[in-house]
Amino acid sequence: MTPKLSRRDWLALLLASAPVLSLQAQFRSSPWPAGKARPGLAAQDLQGKTWDLSDLKGRVVLLNFWATWCGPCKEEMPTLQTLAEIEGDALAVLAIDVAEPVARVRRYLQATGLQLTVLRDPEGDIARAWGATVFPTTVLIDTQGRARQVVLGAVDWTGPEAARWLKTLRMPSVRRT
Repeated sequence: MTPKLSRRDWLALLLASAPVLSLQAQFRSSPWPAGKARPGLAAQDLQGKTWDLSDLKGRVVLLNFWATWCGPCKEEMPTLQTLAEIEGDALAVLAIDVAEPVARVRRYLQATGLQLTVLRDPEGDIARAWGATVFPTTVLIDTQGRARQVVLGAVDWTGPEAARWLKTLRMPSVRRT
C-alpha cells in the first residue's frame, strides 16, 4: 500500500523536482536601437514626488518596468534593491510599476520590505513610450542621459554581467566620425 501524501508533501515534491533556473539564464540584452530617440520621463513616485530624467543627468539611471503580478519581476526585485543600496547616489534605480492600483503596489512593497523608488505609470503610457512590452524590461541610461541598453527578462543585478553593463555606462562613449 502506498502512503498517502499530504498537500504540503505533494507541493514539496513538485518544487523539488521542478527545474531551477538562475536569473542570469532568463534575460536578453541588446543595445538601444540606433537612431531611436530616447523618450522623456516625468512620473510621480508613491509619495507624490515628480521624477524627471533631465534632473538625473550625470548619474547612471536604471529604469525597470515591472508589475506585482509578474513572477520574473518579483524574482529580480531583491537584486535591484541590493544594487541600489550598494551604488548609492551613483546610480538611480527607478522601478516603474505599470498600470496597477497604488494600494496593491504599496501592499507588495510592505510585504516584501523593498524600499526601491517606485514610479507610477497608471495607464501604461510610459511603458509604451519606452517600448516595454515584456516584463520586466530594463533600460540603462548613461551619465549623459543617453539610453544605451535594453534588457528583457529577469537579471541578477548584483551579478558580473550587470556589473559590466554599469561600468560601460560610466565610461564616456567614443563617437565615430
